[in-house]
Amino acid sequence: MHVITRRKLLEFVAAHTDAEAALDTWYRVSRRATWQNLADVKETYPHADYVAPYTVFNIRGNNYRLIVEIFYDDQTLLVRHVLTHEEYDEGRWKK
Repeated sequence: MHVITRRKLLEFVAAHTDAEAALDTWYRVSRRATWQNLADVKETYPHADYVAPYTVFNIRGNNYRLIVEIFYDDQTLLVRHVLTHEEYDEGRWKK
């Protein structure tokens, strides 16, 4: 997968250093992945959920949420939001 953009991950880590290892692992795994559908994603990340049009990953033991848009046909993954659990629950990311 071509991950766009790692910058959002790094910006989040600057404020939430405890997420660094988990986000770095997610980035490295995702970059090497060749997912064709959500079932493929769930083989690697069983707790990933689809909330149209996004795929939501639990990061660092469900403390954080990584929200991405995956385009399987061209193997592109867009990082849309990295949020705390509380920010995610507020739901503003859906708009």
